[in-house]
Amino acid sequence: MDDEPGFDDFVAEHTDALLRYAYVLTGNPHDAADLVQEALVRLCGAWPRVRRKDNPHSYTRTTMARLHISIWRRRRREHLTGEPPDRAHHESFPSEEDQGLWQELAALPRRQRAVLVLRHYEQLSDAEIAKVLGISPGTVRSQASRGLDKLRSSLSSPAPHRSMR
Repeated sequence: MDDEPGFDDFVAEHTDALLRYAYVLTGNPHDAADLVQEALVRLCGAWPRVRRKDNPHSYTRTTMARLHISIWRRRRREHLTGEPPDRAHHESFPSEEDQGLWQELAALPRRQRAVLVLRHYEQLSDAEIAKVLGISPGTVRSQASRGLDKLRSSLSSPAPHRSMR
């Protein structure tokens, strides 16, 4: 297959950043890798158009956010596992002292987590978040408020399930 010029360079340059972004969205390194892979497949198909007139990194992040939202819209519930995956080998993921925050963020409902990630990690406005997620700006604000309230309450109260290292 003849790759479009520049696509391989884009993938090599941006994969780590896209994986970090996907990890923050999904809270799981395996789902993050799947999300990046699917977004890059879609980017490859649109590369000639995106390369000429759009920002490929922005296009890919928007695609990832929409794919992530699409997944939880279809499922409408999370599938919990008994044991979280081992994350120690992922150096580009959150540090040991930030793990409590990331665990609490991962415990939020998907829509709240996506809104908080887009607002605080990607620094998008409410209107931009609404456009990316396909929801109203009012829903963005209410989901952000609820998510932040849950994070504040869970981080301020000592929880028996969090480890004290």
